[in-house]
Order: sequence, then structure tokens, then C-alpha cells
Amino acid sequence: MNSTRNPSEERLIAYAAGTLSPPEAVVVAAHLALRPANDAWVRRLQAVGGEFLQTIDPSALSHDALARALARIETDAGEARAPAPLNDMPELPAPLRRYGLGPWRWVGPGMRVRDVHAPRDGDCRVILLKIDPGRETPRHTHGGVELTCVLSGAYATETSRFDVGDLEEADESVLHRPRVVSDEPCLCVAALDGQILLDGWLGRLIQPFVRL
Repeated sequence: MNSTRNPSEERLIAYAAGTLSPPEAVVVAAHLALRPANDAWVRRLQAVGGEFLQTIDPSALSHDALARALARIETDAGEARAPAPLNDMPELPAPLRRYGLGPWRWVGPGMRVRDVHAPRDGDCRVILLKIDPGRETPRHTHGGVELTCVLSGAYATETSRFDVGDLEEADESVLHRPRVVSDEPCLCVAALDGQILLDGWLGRLIQPFVRL
């Protein structure tokens, strides 16, 4: 998979159809909030899909569909739920402000990460990553798919530069070392499946201590 500054058409179509995994959908929604032209394209896809659904014959529900739905409502209503952590970053795009945020955690010199309490999909979850100017991550690849959208600042890899609203798609085929090239810290939201995999003998040595 090659790095891009926009989501692939396949991901945008999956987002429009509602079939994209929840963590990836959160990152794509943040990207669309920063890129009105892409958002308009997705809305057109959704409108076309809606028109198509109107032409499909309705399917009958199972005989116990209502009973199962009511039972689920009663079960959910009876569960004790801890209050969600508050979102203390009003500067985030609207799709991210609806989710609570965990505390900032130090993950390296000039680098901090915090969890976004959005829906997970197995090991795939959403995080915020903030890196100071001039800092760079260790050279790494990925155990799974990583989608990263820049919310403020900018970073560069060996082949590309990513500014506000840009989205990078990476997987186990991508080996890179992002470096912040803006005068301000670079804040990104990422859907991360598993952990990053550090390159080289030093990377393997410190791998157990680098947990995103």
C-alpha cells in the first residue's frame, strides 16, 4: 500500500457505505471535516446509495426481531456505566469532540500520546499523537493498518510531506521515520491496529518500552 495524502477511493466508498471499521471511520471523518471537497464527494456517494436502496424490494424481518430489540434495550438500560472521560480539546474537529479522551502519556522525548475513547475493532483503536518541532519517531513499520490524519502542524517522511488535513495510509509494507517539520507541535489522530514495529537492533531492544 502506498502512502497518500487522501484516503483511497476504496476507503471513502467503504466509509460512505458504513462498512469501514469504526476506528478507521473516526479518522476518515476527521479528515473529511478538514477537507470539504472530499466530504462533498462522500455525501454524493451516500446520496447515490440512498437512491439505489429505494429501488430494492424490502425484506421481511424475522418473527422475533421486535422482541430481541426490546430485550437488548432492557439489558443495556440495566448495565451500570462509568461516566465517560471528558473531552478537553475544543480545537479538535467536530467528529473527534464527541469522544472522551484519556490522559496524555509520555512515549519518548518530545512525544506524547492519549487514547480517544471511540469504538474499537479488535486491536485497532484511535489515538492522538503530539510530537514537538524537530522531533522524529523511530524508524518503524506496522503490525497492521495505520491511518494518520494531521490536525495541526506538519510532518515529513522519506518520500512525502503531510500538512493539516492530509491523511497517510500505512501498513506492514511501509517503513518510515516521520519527522515534524512545522514550527509548532504536530498533532495527529490515528487509527492504529496493533503496535508499531521498530526497525533495527536498537529498535528491537527498546520495542518492549514503546507502547502506543
